[in-house]
Amino acid sequence: MKPKRTILGSELAGEIESIGKDVTTFKKGDKVFGLTAGNFGAHAEYICLLENGSITAKPVNFSYEEAAAVCDGLMMAMTYIRKIDFQKSKKILINGASGSIGSACLQLAKYYGAEVTAVCNTINMELVKSLGADEIIDYTKVDFTKNGKIYDIVIDAVGKSSFFRCKKLLKPGGIYYSTDLGFLAQNIFLALFTPFFSSKKVKFPVPKDSKKDIILFKELIEAGKYKAVIDRRYPLEQIVEATTYVETGQKTGNVVITI
Repeated sequence: MKPKRTILGSELAGEIESIGKDVTTFKKGDKVFGLTAGNFGAHAEYICLLENGSITAKPVNFSYEEAAAVCDGLMMAMTYIRKIDFQKSKKILINGASGSIGSACLQLAKYYGAEVTAVCNTINMELVKSLGADEIIDYTKVDFTKNGKIYDIVIDAVGKSSFFRCKKLLKPGGIYYSTDLGFLAQNIFLALFTPFFSSKKVKFPVPKDSKKDIILFKELIEAGKYKAVIDRRYPLEQIVEATTYVETGQKTGNVVITI
């Protein structure tokens, strides 16, 4: 079967070329950024979006490349971060802290006052330190599930672990989150049943983008509370090479397509 949507991409930043006659929020020439989420279509020279969609003015202190790199990771991360009571849950471990979602989780958790242990590889240790990590575990040298410490929250932002491996890291009442669809069936089952059979729980909230969140992201960025993490940049003509690199699972932060 032919794909319903032939142009992928959900993050974008650019300049408004034209507007509909009833549009009041934006004008031609405005610099904007945001998400198309499930509608895709951002890997193109032009895209048409609704005025009330997940789009707002670009942060003044970010380039187009930086702005285009942040919204999807932030949206996914906020799905989990907003479920955490940071008054009660201060100690958080993030596996995959140098990825798009993981680096967003790290920065948001620090913004809300958490003590964060970041798991990454050797080459990204300085990066996650610069993003605010309090402690760093190099997974190429140490099995983070055997570090002998316990946490209020474990976030697997790279999908290379499981609740059963991480369960011993959690305090009674602790919560495990995973962003990986590979464990989708398992995590949905565990989210339904761990509240009844275990003091340690799995939660699997469904990500959803909103204009309100994009505006919040803009405010965080302009306040200097959030940094864009960009691994590589590719021109639109090299989108195949860009996609191939992303699919290796080894990227740091985000990969940007430029036009």
